[in-house]
Amino acid sequence: MWWGAALEAPDPRALAAFYSGLLDWPVSHEEQGTVVLAAPGGAVFLVFQESPGYQPPVWPPRSGSLRPMMHLDFQVERLDEAVVEAIALGATVAEDQPNDSVRVMFDPAGHPFCLCRDDD
Repeated sequence: MWWGAALEAPDPRALAAFYSGLLDWPVSHEEQGTVVLAAPGGAVFLVFQESPGYQPPVWPPRSGSLRPMMHLDFQVERLDEAVVEAIALGATVAEDQPNDSVRVMFDPAGHPFCLCRDDD
């Protein structure tokens, strides 16, 4: 059974607050250096763990730089509105974008994530 993903951060509480606002998921557990968010129903979790010396990955990947090992994708109904909401929570928009139906963003700790327009 897949439980969830863990993201390293210099401040796990702040990063958890960002994703809690973005996803409307509550904090389900917190201890020194670790904060866990639970999806409604508690079937999937996001864990934020303190990482001293954390360095954000670089996107798009560049030779000699720490490249992203993974990223999170979120499907949204209204892409432009979702981007504005993410920015209000502390995200930034990446300079390079793959196409018109996806926005690559960076969370406050520098992890890339994508907002993907629901075209159905």
